[in-house]
Amino acid sequence: MKKYFEFDKLGTNYRREIIGGLTTFLAMAYILAVNPLVLSLDGVPDIPDAMRMDKGAVFVATALAAAVGSLFMGLIARYPIGLAPGMGLNAFFAFSVVLGYGIPWQTALTGVLFSGLIFIVLSLTGLREMIINAIPAQLKYAVGAGIGLFITFLGFQNANIIVGDPNTLVTLGDLSKGPVLLAIFGLVITVIMMVRGIKGAIFYGMIITTVAGMLTNLIEVPDKVVSSVPSVAPTFGAAFETIFNNPSELFTTQFIVIIITFLFVDFFDTAGTLVAVATQAGLMKEGKLPRAGRALLADSMATVTGAIFGTSTTTSYVESTAGVAAGAKTGFASVITGLLFLLALFFSPLLFVITPEVTAPALIIVGVLMVSNLGNIEWTRFEMAVPAFFTVIAMPLTYSIATGIAIGFIFYPITMLLSGRRKEIHPIMYVLMVLFILYFVFVK
Repeated sequence: MKKYFEFDKLGTNYRREIIGGLTTFLAMAYILAVNPLVLSLDGVPDIPDAMRMDKGAVFVATALAAAVGSLFMGLIARYPIGLAPGMGLNAFFAFSVVLGYGIPWQTALTGVLFSGLIFIVLSLTGLREMIINAIPAQLKYAVGAGIGLFITFLGFQNANIIVGDPNTLVTLGDLSKGPVLLAIFGLVITVIMMVRGIKGAIFYGMIITTVAGMLTNLIEVPDKVVSSVPSVAPTFGAAFETIFNNPSELFTTQFIVIIITFLFVDFFDTAGTLVAVATQAGLMKEGKLPRAGRALLADSMATVTGAIFGTSTTTSYVESTAGVAAGAKTGFASVITGLLFLLALFFSPLLFVITPEVTAPALIIVGVLMVSNLGNIEWTRFEMAVPAFFTVIAMPLTYSIATGIAIGFIFYPITMLLSGRRKEIHPIMYVLMVLFILYFVFVK
C-alpha cells in the first residue's frame, strides 16, 4: 500500500493520510444534508410533487456518488481529492433546469449522464489533459489563489461573519450571536495551533469547535448514533427513463444547453480544483499536473455513477485543500474519504453536528494557505497581471470558480498579443478564449 501511494517519496505516512482524509470528509460532509434539500426543492411552495426528488433517495445517491468518486480518484489517480455532487451545479439542476425550464428531473439526470459520458471520451482521448497542461503556470497560480479567496469568502459567509446587504452587497454580520461566536472561537483555536506548528491543526480545530458547540448548546447533541439507510429506488436508474420512454426530449435546444452548461462548469471547476490541490500539496511538476488524465477520468466516471444513482453532477471538491493542509498528499486520503462517505449512510445523525460554523474556520485557514500563490505571479508584467488579477478577483465576486477562469482566460491572449508575446501563447488558449466568449454570449 505504501509503495503504491508512494508514501516515502512524498514524505507522508498513514497517520497523516488518515487525518487528511477525515478532514476532507468533515469539510465536505455538509453536502449530505444540503444536496437532498436542493434537489427536492425543499421550501419551494406550490409546485407539483412530481417535480420534487425524493430526499431519502437523494441522500443515499449523494453518499454513494461521493464514496465511489473519491475511491476512483484515490485508487486510479492517487490524488488526495474528494468528490461529491457539486454545489452550484445542483442549484442549476434544481432551480434552472427543473423549476425554471419545467424539465422533469429524470430528464435532467439524463443530461448529467450524457455530460459524464462525453467527459469520459474527452478524458480517454487526452483532450482534457492537453487543455489543462496548455494553461500557463502564471494563470494556474492565479486559479489557486482565486480559489483560496473564494473558499475564504465561503467560510466567512457560512459562519455569518459576512452577510448580505441590500446597499453594499456584503457587510459584517452580528458578531454577538452564538453561532458566529462559535465560528470565531474555532478560527482562533485553529490559528493558534497552526502558528504553533501542530500537525492536523485544522482537523483538531474542527473537533474542538464541535465539542464546544455541544457544551454551549449551540450544536444539538444527537439522540442516536445509527439510523437505517433510506431506499435509493425512487432515483436509481431514472436517468435512463427519458432515453427509453421520451427520446424526443433529448433533441431539444434546451436539453443541449443543459448538457453544455454541465460540461462547461464541471470541466473548469474540476480543472481549477485539481491545479489548486496539486499545487498546495507540492505535486505539480514543471507547471504540469502528473496523472492529470487519470484524475479527469476518475472525475468523469464519478459523474456517470452519480447520475445513475440519482444525483446532479459529481465533481472534485475544493474543500479537499483542508485535507491537504492537514497532511494529506496521496490518494490514500481519498480512499479514507470515500469509505467515510459509505459509513455515513449508517451514521447520518452524527453528520448534523458538523455545522457550517464548524467547517467555516477550516475553509478560512485553507484560503490563507492558498493565497500564497499570489507571490508566484509576475505582477510587474502588466500583460500577465491583468488576466491573473481578473481570474483571482472574479471567483469570489461572481461566486463561481468557472466564471473566474473564463474571464481570466479571455484576457490572457489579448494582453499577451498586445505586448508582443505571441509566441508564448499556446494555440489551445485561443480556442478557449473563443469558447468562453461564446459561452457568455449564448449560455450565461
